[in-house]
Amino acid sequence: QVQVVESGGGSVQAGGSLRLSCVASGYTVSRYCMGWFRQAPGKEREGVARITSGGSTTYADSVKVRFTISKDKAKNTLYLEMNSLQPEDTAMYYCAASTKTYCYTFVFENSYWGQGTQVTVSS
Repeated sequence: QVQVVESGGGSVQAGGSLRLSCVASGYTVSRYCMGWFRQAPGKEREGVARITSGGSTTYADSVKVRFTISKDKAKNTLYLEMNSLQPEDTAMYYCAASTKTYCYTFVFENSYWGQGTQVTVSS
C-alpha cells in the first residue's frame, strides 16, 4: 500500500521561501515520474512541476526560475523548493506519485496522491 505524505507548507510573506517535502512509503521515488500540483480556492488543480525517473524536469510557466523540483534517492523523498513566493502562489499543494517512469504532461492517471500541504503567501 503506497502512502503519500506532504509537509513543509506554511505562511510566508511575499518574497519568502518554502521547501515542500513528499514521502511516499511503499514506493521508490527514483523509479517513477513524480509531480507537484496545486489548487487555489475556486480554481482547478494545476500542475506545477514534474520530474521523470531520469531526473528530467518540467515547470509551469508561472513558476519557472522560482521553483525547483528534485528527488533525494537516499531519503526516498521528493522536494519542491519555492523561492520569491507571491500571493498568487497561495494554494494547497499536492504531491503525485505516478506509476510510470516518464510523464509527458501534467495528466497523472493511475497515480498516488497525498492529502496536501497548505501554502499561504501574504503581501
